[in-house]
Amino acid sequence: MTQLHTRRAALALLTAAALPRAAHAAPSPLTAVPPPDRELMVPVPGGRVYVRVNGDLTARRPPLLMIHGGPGGSHAANLQAIALGADRAVVLYDQLDCGRSDAPGDPRSWTVPRFVAEIDPIRRALNLDRLHVLGHSWGGTLGLEYGARRPPGLASLILQGPLISTPVWLADARRLRATLPAHVRAELTRCDVLTADSPGCEAATDIFYNQFNAIERRPAWAQAYRKSLPMGFNPRLYQALWGPNEFRSNGQLKTYDGTPLLKRITAPTLILSGQFDAILPDTARRFARLIPRGEAQVISGAAHAIQNDQPGRWLTAVDGWLRRFD
Repeated sequence: MTQLHTRRAALALLTAAALPRAAHAAPSPLTAVPPPDRELMVPVPGGRVYVRVNGDLTARRPPLLMIHGGPGGSHAANLQAIALGADRAVVLYDQLDCGRSDAPGDPRSWTVPRFVAEIDPIRRALNLDRLHVLGHSWGGTLGLEYGARRPPGLASLILQGPLISTPVWLADARRLRATLPAHVRAELTRCDVLTADSPGCEAATDIFYNQFNAIERRPAWAQAYRKSLPMGFNPRLYQALWGPNEFRSNGQLKTYDGTPLLKRITAPTLILSGQFDAILPDTARRFARLIPRGEAQVISGAAHAIQNDQPGRWLTAVDGWLRRFD
């Protein structure tokens, strides 16, 4: 090769190295539910839980395990995560007495430690030596408790709209209620002292939920999937652990405060919340500062159910975080 050709080749290499790499395109939101690549029932303390997998468990990128909210919800709330399954496995499961899992209905099983104890059996059943975990809402409580144990192989943790502290959650709820129209606030105040629901209470509560829980209706395909489950929602479990609604708690979690656990988490941790979430953005940022490797991110145009309100932005945020710590 001549000296001129050598210089040209070197210049071409330098130019190529200087060019920015094409940004990775986040997955597109789902428009239908794909069938699972694998389904199984995993024995856990108290019964068996339903697990579904989409994607390759042996892929280079660690799988993502999703923990649904509630208490009493189901994996149907996390269907959009399946869109991440092109280059990593996505594992969804139903907690005991939820969705397609066994439903023994034993209140003695309805404790935080027992629900946390479902995670490791799922990991063992699927050989998840290294993984990411995302817990949403009440699932964020379980993710917090699990992350604070410093389990081996936890690549990263996402706590989405998490219940970290019931007193703080209720304080945020009071701040959110104060932004509602006066007549709605008056009705909710009246309902606070009632022992039974009334049509007026239900309507006022729905206004709160429509602004701070889920702004958008679930698409028809997601609603149909949820209706196909043996139990789409377990109100008895919700009331026993939490209470009558999102801004009143008289169940087992009424004094829960996991704030001291935040400093014990060593995995990179993202607290993800919506602009109009039940956990306020400043609360999310305050909690993130207590985690040694914590960060906070707020998704605009979304309430508590970010994956439903802004699925594209949610997928971009989650996919970007996971790739940072694969």
